[in-house]
Amino acid sequence: MDLQSIIILAVFAGVILAIAVNRVDMTLAAMLGVSTLIVCGILTEREVLNAVRAAGGPLSLLFGGMVVARTLEPTGIFEQIGIRFLSATKGSGKRFLLGVVVLVSVLCAFLPNATTVILLAPIIIRITKELDVDFVGPMVVTAIISNSAGLLTLIGDPATFLVGSSIGMTFAQYLQRVSLGGLLNILVLVPLLPVVLKDVWHVQRVLPADLQPKPLRRPLMAALSLLVLVAMILLFMFGEYLPTHIVPPAVAIIGATLALLVIYGAKIEPVESVLKDIDWKTLLFLLFMFALVEAFNKTGVIQGLSLGFYKWFGINLVPVAGSARACSPTSRWSPP
Repeated sequence: MDLQSIIILAVFAGVILAIAVNRVDMTLAAMLGVSTLIVCGILTEREVLNAVRAAGGPLSLLFGGMVVARTLEPTGIFEQIGIRFLSATKGSGKRFLLGVVVLVSVLCAFLPNATTVILLAPIIIRITKELDVDFVGPMVVTAIISNSAGLLTLIGDPATFLVGSSIGMTFAQYLQRVSLGGLLNILVLVPLLPVVLKDVWHVQRVLPADLQPKPLRRPLMAALSLLVLVAMILLFMFGEYLPTHIVPPAVAIIGATLALLVIYGAKIEPVESVLKDIDWKTLLFLLFMFALVEAFNKTGVIQGLSLGFYKWFGINLVPVAGSARACSPTSRWSPP
């Protein structure tokens, strides 16, 4: 292993360690890692531009989903969903947990996980208060289900899109070949709910008699925002079959543009306010992590690790998968 590879491994390990022990902000840690590689002459301008190009698709999907979700927020639709969700539970903890699985799975299949969880968190916490149970368990379930739901569609998770698009898989092909695996991933979690959250599962409360959903604060804006979301989903599914080939990242940008146009036309808040609420920190973190991976590709470290795994384990995939999982930073940490 040459000096360049050693430096890359040391920098990458330092970034992951700093994030794992929470001593440095994750975005700052990734930026420091990339800056170190640039100063050492390992990452050139071309490699950085290659990283930006590779990150363009996943980041466009995240950005578009964040904008559309943020546009729905001032309409009051999430508060109405919360009231209807609470009424549907009929005071049952079992209904509540199963409803969380369904609601989070549907939304996170098409919108960014972090943004969706942030928007749903007040709803879930309010319902736990009405049921008089601790909100920690249901929120943990929400986070786990949101990650699993990202496997349901090609655009559900940046990593999913990156892998699927790299092998030329379309949205429809992903639904046919891979989505069942994501669904099974969610269904496997359902039987565990009465075991790990038995205090919530067996709860039965009497809900207030006057529990009625409030009218939408801005019904026209809500209708237009939902229309944008539906149009996005349809373009995700069929955009690549149109005469003008529209890939998912382009669909996300179109959806974000239309959503911002709705905000601008409604005159409720300036477009700048919506853009300020976008999770730029996460977007920048992913961009700089792509740059670190580009350094791996340049020096051949990944290829070397692959050959090492083959030398140690041959074609036995079980220990290979176990070792990769143990070495993965996501096995101990996942970004909020």
